[in-house]
Amino acid sequence: VQLVESGGGLVQAGGSLRLSCAASGSAFSINVMGWYRQAPGKQRELVARINSGGGSTNYADSVKGRFTASRDNAKNTMYLQMTSLKPEDTGVYYCNAQGIHIHTARLFDIWGQGTQVTVSS
Repeated sequence: VQLVESGGGLVQAGGSLRLSCAASGSAFSINVMGWYRQAPGKQRELVARINSGGGSTNYADSVKGRFTASRDNAKNTMYLQMTSLKPEDTGVYYCNAQGIHIHTARLFDIWGQGTQVTVSS
């Protein structure tokens, strides 16, 4: 299973961006997908996490009310709609997926390559 993120870029404070994370591979099922970010010199932190049914989503306090995570299970894709962006939102955004390989019943916990988000003041 592989994850590919897209949608990052440079935006002014107050602007919006939409990130996408597409999972590809064969015979797998994803339970939890999440977005994390890492700012320069800081540890990677959780931004949003959503379960397979999309019924439960957790957000970091710093993004509540501004970011919205969603999933399209048919496309194995997760999105992060980011609005009212602030300079402190700058960082590399990583997608994470936890699931299971259907034929082998082996669990996986994988990361995408990351996409840069830069918010200018």
